[in-house]
Amino acid sequence: MRQPHRAILSISLAVALTASSAIAHAQTAATYDDLAKSEAAANADNGKRVAPLKSIGNPTADVSAEMQAMIGAPYPPHFNADPKTPAEWKELIDRRAKLLIAGIPALKAKLGVKVEETRLAGVHCYIVTPNKIALENRRRLLIHVHGGGYVFGPGEAALPEAIMMAGFGGFKVLSVDYRMPPDFPYPAAMDDAMAVWKEVLKSHEHRRLAIFGTSTGGAMTLAMVLRAKDEKLPLPAAIAPGTPWSDIDKIGDSYASNEWVDNVLVTWDGWLGRAAKLYANGTSLKNPYISPIYGDFKGFPPTILTSGTRDLFLSNTVRTHRKLRRAGVIADLNVYEGQSHAQYQFNVDAPETKETFTDIARFFDRYLKQ
Repeated sequence: MRQPHRAILSISLAVALTASSAIAHAQTAATYDDLAKSEAAANADNGKRVAPLKSIGNPTADVSAEMQAMIGAPYPPHFNADPKTPAEWKELIDRRAKLLIAGIPALKAKLGVKVEETRLAGVHCYIVTPNKIALENRRRLLIHVHGGGYVFGPGEAALPEAIMMAGFGGFKVLSVDYRMPPDFPYPAAMDDAMAVWKEVLKSHEHRRLAIFGTSTGGAMTLAMVLRAKDEKLPLPAAIAPGTPWSDIDKIGDSYASNEWVDNVLVTWDGWLGRAAKLYANGTSLKNPYISPIYGDFKGFPPTILTSGTRDLFLSNTVRTHRKLRRAGVIADLNVYEGQSHAQYQFNVDAPETKETFTDIARFFDRYLKQ
């Protein structure tokens, strides 16, 4: 009974291999003129674009060796993780957190900062203080909301970005360890962040405050300003939403154009989209406090955004930038050659990392009162 099945499988495999070989040969043998004609015919009608199968090498021009190594790295092993239960989510979250926490002591020592735990408005937080603070920064404070798809980065695992901002920028940073799924879906994270913001306003002038964060933290930075506006609270003097998850749904050109090219997030259809649905917990993905691109940006503080050309969230970042500019907001946009999602903060020794945080620090220095 099994022999015919093996024969069919063998034939199917042979056909597949032959077809694959033929495609590869055709690509090698085809001249540019042939390719141009076939692509013109394939794209003759309005609608979806059809591109030939291709591979993309590492960028070399104006990209450091440290960054090239990250750009060329394989996909992370968790990119297609599909936890089915809260216990499975927690196991994945804890496993990834341990990897980040292991590097914290060396990062603190290298950048010359100290970290202290505290609670504000009942929310667990960390205060990150550089060993040397310039006179103009002594009354300034940055509020940090970490990234991680609303599921990753609990506790100390959220600190690398805050440490880099404090170390490279010379600012005191308050990092919010907000509650996350699977136990605490929306709106727990936003409620925690806003509780901290209200508490900080009691002892700090808002013109000396800024909010920053990357990815999820970028979305939360934008959403915090929207909520502050709605609740008639003072706004920060400036914000820095790095590659913000401003549309949590799979909407935006780079969700398609950079899919399988971004070697950090890889695709919305892996763990990322599953985390989005877990966090929203039935709330509309177009709720502006979840997808702030659908909010009103009028009156926002000066904003600096950062992304990369291979970033799955490049469209999120670009759409946010354009909407801010259309609302009359001062908005800078830095896009790095070849970088996938948030790679500007993955290696403290990469020149691009220092460049990114120095740019943000200078932007804050321009708009925060001393």
